[in-house]
Amino acid sequence: MAMRVRVADSGDVPVGKAVVVHAGGRRLALCRPIEDEWYAIDDMCTHDGGPLGEGELSGYEIECPRHGALFDVRTGEALTLPATRPVNAYKVYVEGNEVFVELPE
Repeated sequence: MAMRVRVADSGDVPVGKAVVVHAGGRRLALCRPIEDEWYAIDDMCTHDGGPLGEGELSGYEIECPRHGALFDVRTGEALTLPATRPVNAYKVYVEGNEVFVELPE
């Protein structure tokens, strides 16, 4: 069973940016690559724990600010070295102006 957790207002995340949010004891990178698309991934690079939510978002790729590993925000897949393992990706729902992330219980 999954639970939805409110993490932001839609105006809190500019288009083309990622912000760090907290949900269910997790730190997540909430990403908005284009106007009506939202994605959430763990905010920890699998290479060395870098803060992905502080990285540059370019299209559907986010770059770890420490060593430049790229991750696909849609799936969490590690796209480039030095990261070799994916991060968790979570479903995002927008209802009105509220943004929710679906977390496993």
